[in-house]
Amino acid sequence: MTVEEGSPVTEVGTSAGTNRQVLLVVHTGRQDIVELARSCAARLARAGIGVRVLEEEAGALCIEGAHVVPADAEAADGAEIVMVFGGDGTFLRAAELARFSDAALMGVNLGRVGFLAETEPEAVEETLTAIERCEYRVEERLAIDVDVLDCEGTVVAGTWALNEASVEKAERSRVLDVVVAIDGRPLTSFGCDGVLFSTPTGSTAYAFSAGGPVVWPDVEALLLVPSNAHALFSRPLVTSPNSVLTVAIPADGNRAQVSADGRRALEVPDGGRVDVRRAARPVRIARVHESTFGDRLVAKFGLPVRGFRDSRTHDPGHELTRSCNVLTRGFVTVEPREEGCGGGTGEHA
Repeated sequence: MTVEEGSPVTEVGTSAGTNRQVLLVVHTGRQDIVELARSCAARLARAGIGVRVLEEEAGALCIEGAHVVPADAEAADGAEIVMVFGGDGTFLRAAELARFSDAALMGVNLGRVGFLAETEPEAVEETLTAIERCEYRVEERLAIDVDVLDCEGTVVAGTWALNEASVEKAERSRVLDVVVAIDGRPLTSFGCDGVLFSTPTGSTAYAFSAGGPVVWPDVEALLLVPSNAHALFSRPLVTSPNSVLTVAIPADGNRAQVSADGRRALEVPDGGRVDVRRAARPVRIARVHESTFGDRLVAKFGLPVRGFRDSRTHDPGHELTRSCNVLTRGFVTVEPREEGCGGGTGEHA
């Protein structure tokens, strides 16, 4: 799950030299992560950048001089960067906090795969240098809005997702009957374990595990991926980003629920439906290191790229050009614009 070449680039909107703020979101369950976050906070402070920490994490972090803020919708207001220390789960939690601000997310991968994170722990110093010098780009990720409607067509609940929203059966022992519609027109129906609505970002997450396609992050599209469907026509669908994707649940069928990014759950009323559309507000992610989405796929999945015979005698991924392999922490320097951080044109990081 990454944003690379071709994605929209915007500016952070905070100029070097002003009162710059960075919010830290940390997986405090591991001491090594806590210590890394502390050292990064100290360096940011020495550079004159204010550091914020979440109220629920402040006790574990014990960062002197940090501004403690509640973990709510205003946590990232006025912040330039939300720096995330952890895996993709921590990144998704941070995305909730940055959702309605202009802050850009920048992740340090301390999990297992970490598709969303920008950098590995060994490259943190280069990442901090980029923040201090405003040498990074801000790219926008398509997000989705989710509406839950009752049998009368009234919206009774709603949420959003960066990766995916899944409509799942509430009872494991029963099949979930669904009707799939695109832009208000019925397309097909089948029994299944569930249906996933995914963004290109989420194409390498839950949707990938369910057999969906890998979609490059600069492709604007919505994905619908059936999960264990009892039907011949149950292939993943890739639609226009302007489409409205619908899954309706028959009133006499199994109960259903919605899970958004695995973090927020909603109940679907009997005979209700779920509508998914492109969110008006994208998620902003800061990029520093030189890599392409293809590089990340090779590195994260250990893909052989020369041939199965050659890969028998070499480690997977050994064929990657060293100058652009994400595992070598290649660092790209972008001349900052005078009016603010995160700008610039030319090759995408």
